[in-house]
Amino acid sequence: MQKYRVGVLGATGAVGQKFVELLDGHPWFEVVALAASERSAGKKYIDAVNWIGATPIPEKIADQTVVLANPEEVDADFVFSGVDASVALEMEMAFAQAGMPVISNTRNYRMEPTVPLLVPEVNPEHLALIDRQAYSDHGGFIVTNPNCSTVGLVLALLPLQKAFGLEAVHVVTMQALSGAGYPGVPSLDILSNVVPHIGGEEAKMETEPLKLFGTLTEQGIQFADFKISASCNRVSVLDGHTESVSVKLKTAADLAAIKAVFRAFEDPIAHLGLPSSPTPLIKLFEDERFPQPRRHASLGNGMTVSVGRVRADALFDVKFTLLVHNTIRGAAGGAILNAELLVSKGYLKHRI
Repeated sequence: MQKYRVGVLGATGAVGQKFVELLDGHPWFEVVALAASERSAGKKYIDAVNWIGATPIPEKIADQTVVLANPEEVDADFVFSGVDASVALEMEMAFAQAGMPVISNTRNYRMEPTVPLLVPEVNPEHLALIDRQAYSDHGGFIVTNPNCSTVGLVLALLPLQKAFGLEAVHVVTMQALSGAGYPGVPSLDILSNVVPHIGGEEAKMETEPLKLFGTLTEQGIQFADFKISASCNRVSVLDGHTESVSVKLKTAADLAAIKAVFRAFEDPIAHLGLPSSPTPLIKLFEDERFPQPRRHASLGNGMTVSVGRVRADALFDVKFTLLVHNTIRGAAGGAILNAELLVSKGYLKHRI
């Protein structure tokens, strides 16, 4: 297939760099525009970026000239947005109004009624919201992915939601340092320590899953009706968010039935053959020591969600531990999978 020409907004930031890294060699997408602020515009990418990746800057990218992040400067079929939330509101809207699709990693439009908050395996039908966006008639629209912790939570809950329904969820997160961006949390705050507060994180985890599991109606998304309580902590781990989850089911089930549902669960979009879809989607561990971030965060090229320690809960029905790679599945990789789904459903076009 003819590759789609992709722009990356915020290309010099931590999320933008992860987009650049993951898109290198992608079979469907080719990065043709690296966009950033006035401070970086006009420089070669290698000179503008403080590269923090574990692999070198892709050779085809290093000498590209960074352009200003506005629609007049970015010549692409669509853009990925990794810009800071402080500038995303106006910038992403400007691109959408100029007729360019925006696949965003930022929080600004996640809860907008006509913007899909998307995890492809969970709610692909919500893409129909695109047709309700005021600027979609000339090719522009916005699609977002959820908070990095939310992604792992909803994917681990998906088999239970489909089989038994959800009544209440309690989740405690242990979130990796890379989730705070660069330069991130000061070393004197995190070494030999746990920080029991991440600004705005708990509110996102308590609301975003309700939209993701919501029902598409003529009036918009009718949010799911279960309750969520979240407590979010920053820990001294580089990559991989670990979450301890307790779940009360709508339909009672014993532990054997719950484990069987996890084991038998199949990726609902596997048939689409999307390049970033992992195998398996959910990895169930029987060993009580697992999952662990250092060992398992990169399973499925960072796109698999790991689940372990599935056991009975004295207050609810079941509790378990999950692990999600926060900068891949929870950020850039999830947005790339969103774009692949948009291609498969005919929403992304080659612009003339």
